[in-house]
Amino acid sequence: MIKSKEIGSLIVISGPSGAGKGTVIQEVLKDNPNSWLSVSMTSRKIRPGEEEGVNYYYVSEEEFKQKIEEGYFLEYNNYVGNYYGTPKEYINKKRLEGKDVILEIEINGANNIKKLIDDAIFIFIMPPSWKELKRRLENRKTETKEKIIKRFQTAYREINEVTKYNYVVVNDDLEETVEKVKAIMLAEKCRVDRIEEVYLNSDEEILHEMLIDSKEFVNETPKID
Repeated sequence: MIKSKEIGSLIVISGPSGAGKGTVIQEVLKDNPNSWLSVSMTSRKIRPGEEEGVNYYYVSEEEFKQKIEEGYFLEYNNYVGNYYGTPKEYINKKRLEGKDVILEIEINGANNIKKLIDDAIFIFIMPPSWKELKRRLENRKTETKEKIIKRFQTAYREINEVTKYNYVVVNDDLEETVEKVKAIMLAEKCRVDRIEEVYLNSDEEILHEMLIDSKEFVNETPKID
């Protein structure tokens, strides 16, 4: 009876460094073959275990600035000394194909997306505690103590921006967090403003007509005393 708009959703996922949003997204993608992760570009160095074109597209700062001049990005920002940006390419194309596009971006980038795309869905992944966030950052063993402190300070500012998001999910248990994000995505598909039209198929139309005829027959049949 209901036909929904075929355009895919745009899901923006943010959270402080160390909240585990990247891991959550990868688990969500495993169970949602209709979802597509938009890979951002960054000027930061690749970390152990990361892959080019999977986690990010890695370029030099000079190359990134050149891309800015070319108008290559939907949005971009300098975060903790490194550039991050969302390439325009493929996002609208994938949505028009019915794919749900997931963006993993930081707060300023999310605010920029909010100004540009009205129907975007914003989810904030929250660490369970400051103590746990500190432990996760230290366990990476990829950054200096000064860099970790800077990320921790940035995380404090970011968490204060959570009210600008539609949803917040605390990443204490990975499996539970993934299920909550999937539930949000499913619920968004059922929003009334995604309805394109309401219609009756042929069988329902026939049943509806039969019910109307039946009521008229009952009303018009003379009573027998």
